[in-house]
Amino acid sequence: MTSIGTGYDLSASTYSPDGRIFQVEYANKAVENSGTIIGLRVKDGVVIAVENLVHSKLLMPGANRRIQTADRHVGLASAGFLADGRHIANRAREEAANHRDTYRTPVPLKTLAGRLGLYIQAYTLYSSVRPFGISTVVGAVDKDGPALYVIEPSGVFYGYHGAAIGKGRQLAKTELEKLKLAELSTREAVTEAARIIYAVHEDSKEKEFELEMSWIGDETDGLFVPVPKDLREEAERKAKEAIEGDFE
Repeated sequence: MTSIGTGYDLSASTYSPDGRIFQVEYANKAVENSGTIIGLRVKDGVVIAVENLVHSKLLMPGANRRIQTADRHVGLASAGFLADGRHIANRAREEAANHRDTYRTPVPLKTLAGRLGLYIQAYTLYSSVRPFGISTVVGAVDKDGPALYVIEPSGVFYGYHGAAIGKGRQLAKTELEKLKLAELSTREAVTEAARIIYAVHEDSKEKEFELEMSWIGDETDGLFVPVPKDLREEAERKAKEAIEGDFE
């Protein structure tokens, strides 16, 4: 990341001569070094899956979740610095609660993504702060149906049918593009999400990981909740069989 002159990466409020903000680009690098997260928006809901890397055998399984709930119908997961992700999750809860208090309705996901994007973008404006080192996948089923957004460290946000962030995003995007997402059910999407996460992990030869998945749709009565253990284990079994079949 070189540019004309030096010292342009010392502050988030300083542009380089060619119009770049290096601290935002560095934040993107932090995201790229994180475990993979994918989101699938399908015909009846949304599924979010996380490759939760296990950094120590002493960690308690299931105790360090990266998928969090912002409202009863909204969930999110962040790739990058975990503490930054928790801060944004708390901010999302505040925004969702404020919307309920003001309008007496659940917050539409596009509104919530816009508010979070503005909040994140404010941290790219001042020399006294640094940009958030995360990208965040946000999913919900609101009054307009299933919705999925990704909010980047610059504050920009995009709506997706299928999204991938983190270390294995390129392979995951390739696999997502092969799916007919608009025709899948949430139950089928759980199986596909597990297959993609396992394929991405196998390709990178990383350390051990936990597969973490949550969903919302007709089967959850409009609530964003973790995928049931039996369904997740069945999806993991099929994912492992698919990888073994590819090797053979």
